[in-house]
Amino acid sequence: MLNEDLELSKTGCRLYLRNPIRRPGAAWDWGLRAFRNPAPVTRQIGAMTHSTPPHSVREFCQRLLLRGDLATKLAPPRSLEDGTPGPALMLDAPARDPGLELRDPSEPLPRPGALADPAARAACLARFAHHELMAVELFGWALLRWPEVDPELRRCWLEILAEEQTHCGLYLERLHAHGSRLSEHRLSDYFWKQLPAIAASPAGPRAFLAAMGLTLEQANLDFTLVYRDAFRAAGDEESARVCERVHSDEIGHVRAAATWIGRLAQTPREGQEAGESQDDLDAYLEAVPHPLSAARAKGRRFDVSSRRSAGLSDRFIEHVRVARSTQERGLVARAETPSAASSRTGSDSRSHSDSRSGADRK
Repeated sequence: MLNEDLELSKTGCRLYLRNPIRRPGAAWDWGLRAFRNPAPVTRQIGAMTHSTPPHSVREFCQRLLLRGDLATKLAPPRSLEDGTPGPALMLDAPARDPGLELRDPSEPLPRPGALADPAARAACLARFAHHELMAVELFGWALLRWPEVDPELRRCWLEILAEEQTHCGLYLERLHAHGSRLSEHRLSDYFWKQLPAIAASPAGPRAFLAAMGLTLEQANLDFTLVYRDAFRAAGDEESARVCERVHSDEIGHVRAAATWIGRLAQTPREGQEAGESQDDLDAYLEAVPHPLSAARAKGRRFDVSSRRSAGLSDRFIEHVRVARSTQERGLVARAETPSAASSRTGSDSRSHSDSRSGADRK
């Protein structure tokens, strides 16, 4: 059952059950952080639906995936039961209302140095809000896809889903303050494009943990700091604080993914006793679904301290720090060829730099 009040520990979504406290119409008490839908966002997306609220985690996840409006997708989980999660259900794509359709590709993300322009700030806020919205949907997708996982992991995923809703709402509030709406921006389908590989992976839920928590969310440990500083330099302190808040929560999300992927690993290393968690890097490499990789788990400014705060091993951190994408390896190989080096122009490096803008990382 998921109808107890929950307290989140920063050490990996460990849940401490307390006596139920019922407040009519209240969201779950998440202990350290409570969901609040900002008033400007409520005005932006319209009144919440008045239909019968979901009673189970399954109903809740189906509703947020099969309804296309923001109000439903951002309605927080409340007093849901999960004793009978039902059979596995896999959806290919979420429902989206007109203006929120998924598209490929998205527009380039403005560079940090361009945020003196309010339009550039709005474009970034829209991109970040949509990343959080896709994260909400993907955690709902995972809860439906793997009903058989440990109930504690399901609770952890649902708690993270609620935090993603909060993040989305905070970014939407700032977008509203810039006089813009999410429907005015082109919305990438990048996160959803990873789902077929995750669903087909023999690693099962470990593939989801590797892709979502240890790749996309790990990358956001870097991007939230880069754009926090960029918003601050542009004089937008409120947006900078939102990035700071998201960064703080992402540390917990990455920690949770690292904790659970180790617990679920099926192939212990030599000398490891049965039931002992697998090394985080080995567990990641075994489970991460192609084409995602450690090269996608970082930004241009690599932050070691937040990864250590998330509990990642030094071995894992160093692997991510030096990881190169296929494109990067190709550029290095060409640079090491004398004929290629002599013919290379500055446009090559500019093109490469554009590809590392983080436009489709969470």
